[in-house]
Formats: sequence, structure tokens, C-alpha cells
Amino acid sequence: MAVLIDGGHLRVQAKLAKHKYNPALIEKVAHGCVHERESLLRILYYDCPPFNGEVRLPVSGARTMFAGSDRWMRELAAKDLFAVRQGVLKFRGFKPKKIPVADRDLKDEDFVPDFEQKGVDMRIGLDMANFAADRTVDRIILITGDTDCVPAMKSCRIRGLQIVLAAMPDHKPAPELLWHSDFERAVGWP
Repeated sequence: MAVLIDGGHLRVQAKLAKHKYNPALIEKVAHGCVHERESLLRILYYDCPPFNGEVRLPVSGARTMFAGSDRWMRELAAKDLFAVRQGVLKFRGFKPKKIPVADRDLKDEDFVPDFEQKGVDMRIGLDMANFAADRTVDRIILITGDTDCVPAMKSCRIRGLQIVLAAMPDHKPAPELLWHSDFERAVGWP
């Protein structure tokens, strides 16, 4: 079996549960998905490195620099049985912290950057399709909250793979994800 982790989803769940998000936590969660009687082939982790670049602030027009490190992703990729699949984090501008924004003078501090992951869902779907075509696994354990994975889930099941939807504590998966998985598996925090 293989464990596929949507990093954006797991990060949100960890933050809600007040856990520090780092490679050690990700590794423990991944191995916590696997039952004793199952044989693990690989853990695939999907995420985007931080955005790096210069942008203009929304009110003042001053330039500001975003700089982040993907060192933690390289650390994760070096762990046993892990492979990291990277999408791209795109800067989409700024959005207001509070709505409505009328009736006051706005400042740069009234806005937060708006980023969008690109290519993560596609990579998850392609890897699922490859597992189904090559039959290198019989079961995929999927940690995601994204219904964009439904077509890949359906395709895998049609080709005979079992899909296990891993659910973190206090998270209720979307019905569409449950409809197209074979099992829901509760996974606790380490």
C-alpha cells in the first residue's frame, strides 16, 4: 500500500489541533495510517515550497519581499520511504482581513497576501493513476479534504485498487470523498 498526503490539508488540520507542523509530525501521521497487517511501499507527500519574490503592497505601493525556505521539505524527502512531490505556490494579490472594508482609511496592514497552490491535485491524481495502471499497490491511503481527488479515486477503484480515506481527529470528510472511497480510517495525532 501507499500513503498519499495532501500537505495543505494536513497543515490546516495540524494548525486547528495546535500541533507544530514539521517533518517529524508528518512522518508520525503517515506511519500512523498504516495498520500492522499492511505492508507499506511508499509515502508520497504533496505540497508547495514557500513563495519567494517581491511584490507591491496594496495601499502604499511599497515593495515587500517574501522569502521562505524549503529546507523542511528536503528533510522530509530524505526520510525512509518518503517522496515529496512539489507544486507551485502562486501569489494572487492581497485580500482584506475584514469585510466590509468601507468607512475607514485603509492601510497595508488591513490586507493579507493571497496565495494559491498550483499542480498539487494534478500530481496526486497522476500518481494514483500510475499506481492503478502499474498495480504496484493494492490499497491507497489518502489524506486529503479536496474533492478534486474524486475522479482519480473513482479511476483507481474501477481498476481494482482499494481507497482508504484517512480522517484526522475532529475533521469530517466531505461526503463526496466518502462516496468514492472503500473505507474511512480514523487517524490520531501522535
